[in-house]
Amino acid sequence: MKFDRRLMAMLAVVVVALGGAGIWALQGSASLAPAASASSPILAAPATGGATLAQSPATPAIPQEGLAARLSERSLGRANAPVTVIEYFSLTCGHCAAFHRDTMPQVKRDLIETGRVRIVFRDFPLDGLGLAAAQVARSLPADRYEPFISTLLTTQDRWAFNRNADPREELYRLAALAGMTRAQFDEAVNDQDLARGILEQRVAGQQQHNVTSTPTFVFGSRSVPGNMPFDRFAALVAETR
Repeated sequence: MKFDRRLMAMLAVVVVALGGAGIWALQGSASLAPAASASSPILAAPATGGATLAQSPATPAIPQEGLAARLSERSLGRANAPVTVIEYFSLTCGHCAAFHRDTMPQVKRDLIETGRVRIVFRDFPLDGLGLAAAQVARSLPADRYEPFISTLLTTQDRWAFNRNADPREELYRLAALAGMTRAQFDEAVNDQDLARGILEQRVAGQQQHNVTSTPTFVFGSRSVPGNMPFDRFAALVAETR
């Protein structure tokens, strides 16, 4: 339960430091099992399949990056794309996994790779395990970030929902495929400053975009909660132009 107590304590510190905004988020946020949200209940049958990280003994060592670099923007798409969409997500969110499994491949193919859309990823961890996974993802080089979170989201049954396995150990095995050593993994999940920075971004999302559940997408100034099919996503992009 150490992830859970840490999440509760650190989120309390963050909201007090920011003037108490988002206190409601302390309710039900700290659960080692993947937590539920208004649009992301715990699923009986987690998402499977999707992207995978190829293991390679030649994977270069992960460079040590400062805190600011690890908390910097993570995005996918051209910087000059006419539309930017922000996605608030948790790596232990079943509906986030469904979006990345069912909708994201077409979003990449038809909207991102064609230069029409850029997606900015914003962490909104729902529980201690989701926070730890976000810390690991942000400790990887930026070019490995999106493939790694895609893998985590589409293999939740292996590491987040597997009641017969240690979630931390399963998370480490996936991080190792992305080139992370055990020492780097332990440093990432125990980095209190990184955890605090991620939680500060979560609270900022509540304040700036009224995020109350995951996934939530921000099209321009419009926040739209919940998983959605490609046609709905594309229509919202068109309305944002």
